[in-house]
Amino acid sequence: MKMDKVYSLLGLAVRSRNVVTGNFSTEKAVKKGKAEMVIVSEDASDNTVKMFRNMCDFYGVPMFRYGKKEELGHAMGKEMRTSLAVTNEGFAKSIRKHLEAVEQEDGGSEHGENEST
Repeated sequence: MKMDKVYSLLGLAVRSRNVVTGNFSTEKAVKKGKAEMVIVSEDASDNTVKMFRNMCDFYGVPMFRYGKKEELGHAMGKEMRTSLAVTNEGFAKSIRKHLEAVEQEDGGSEHGENEST
């Protein structure tokens, strides 16, 4: 199951200190040009999604919607997390590949929805 692979990769990226989590830290990483990709949970508020979509479009960072707050937090060994930024290019490419595979399997509906243009 591809979902497990995404969460495993996120866990590895966190342990190697290549992920920043939380709205403030994610926003800071995007604005400083350190973020390679952003993931926002599917159950994030519309306001949060709109803020990150606009910011990622402006700064040219791919944004995906994936998982629930609890699932993202659990994968990182933390509480609930609404947003995160992957700061390592290698991890970002690998996670993106798996997210796009999930998107194709599900028809882009439930998991791995790519918000970037």
